[in-house]
Amino acid sequence: MTRGLWAALVALADRVRGDDPERGDVPGWVMITVMTAALVLAILIPFREAIVTAVQNALDSVTSGG
Repeated sequence: MTRGLWAALVALADRVRGDDPERGDVPGWVMITVMTAALVLAILIPFREAIVTAVQNALDSVTSGG
């Protein structure tokens, strides 16, 4: 019982310290998320009217024609 508890505590300590190679790179993921949002805005702002028109046409063709 004590050995299992000790092993669990050691595993938890390793995980908190960040020794896990599966943990990932948080600042890298934040940068990717921010850059993706900026890219979406860069595309959306100049082409908003065309995108809205295309989506409306697609929805109209699905709902009106069968």
